[in-house]
Amino acid sequence: MTKDSSKQEKRTLEEMRCAVAAIEDKKGEAIRILDVRGKSSITDYIILATGTSDPHVKALKSGLDQALKAAKVQLIGQDRALGSGWLVVDAFDFMIHLQTSEMRDFYRLDQLWKDAAEVTL
Repeated sequence: MTKDSSKQEKRTLEEMRCAVAAIEDKKGEAIRILDVRGKSSITDYIILATGTSDPHVKALKSGLDQALKAAKVQLIGQDRALGSGWLVVDAFDFMIHLQTSEMRDFYRLDQLWKDAAEVTL
């Protein structure tokens, strides 16, 4: 690992800590961080979190937006369509999926990435 890649990795972990703290602050449930490096061509980590309802998912997203903006995390894309039960935030090195329990059970991203290592921050 080069000095630059080590620095980038530390920055990514700090940004993910910020994201997870924001989700926890809004009482997000079943938070998991999966290391998908070498398994995904679009990101290195996936953060999964569950909200109890569409309004709760919206509140999770709102808190996340505020925290990431305050931390100056560059986003390359985010889902703005509310009411679907699933919102995605793409910060390039990591993606955050906020889902209602019904959507999480239906799409089973945990199962899709079952061979990914779980990360503890």
